[in-house]
Amino acid sequence: MRWWKMLGLAGIMGVAATGVVIARAERRRRAYTPEEIRTRLRARVEGAPHQTRGSAAV
Repeated sequence: MRWWKMLGLAGIMGVAATGVVIARAERRRRAYTPEEIRTRLRARVEGAPHQTRGSAAV
């Protein structure tokens, strides 16, 4: 096989692997109920440091 064929096959396999990773993450994200998402977001907001309007994050 020529080197360009191997490069093409490697590229196709990389795209397929990326698709699998994205699909798994999406499936995991959609497994949460709306109430679970609200609870997690509220917990995140409560734990976040409060910033005033004039302060800049460093």
